[in-house]
Amino acid sequence: MSDLPEWARRLELSPHPEGGWYTETWRSDLTVPESALPPDYSGSRDAGTAILFLLMPGQQSAWHTVRSAELWLYHSGGPLLLEVGAEQDTATTHLLGADIMAGETPQYVVPPGHWQRARPRDDQPCLVSCVVVPGFDFADFALGAPTD
Repeated sequence: MSDLPEWARRLELSPHPEGGWYTETWRSDLTVPESALPPDYSGSRDAGTAILFLLMPGQQSAWHTVRSAELWLYHSGGPLLLEVGAEQDTATTHLLGADIMAGETPQYVVPPGHWQRARPRDDQPCLVSCVVVPGFDFADFALGAPTD
């Protein structure tokens, strides 16, 4: 973690399997039973989960998909390019950031099961939160084939 700025080290982040850095900040005490979830879930899930997620300049998250909806919330740093699509080759790029007048948006919802990847637009780190509902479970996560 020596390449992270001091403020990022204070967040006690760990490497994320898809790339970048993260720490789980919330896991709901409420559990949704499997019988109340769509049929493609195997087992119960926490009602929701949240992480802080950091990408440093030059880093990119790998293409991945999550079975649940994922809400991205921009916090600080440079803008974030978030590519989202039902398939990797049909993805649309969304710009997360604080400058609404420049076309940036502070939040975006990735629909359940959609492919996604992210990278900083500029040479600044980008800190976001990702909230997953129903809650994140690695059983619902898949990495895609590497592309450009």
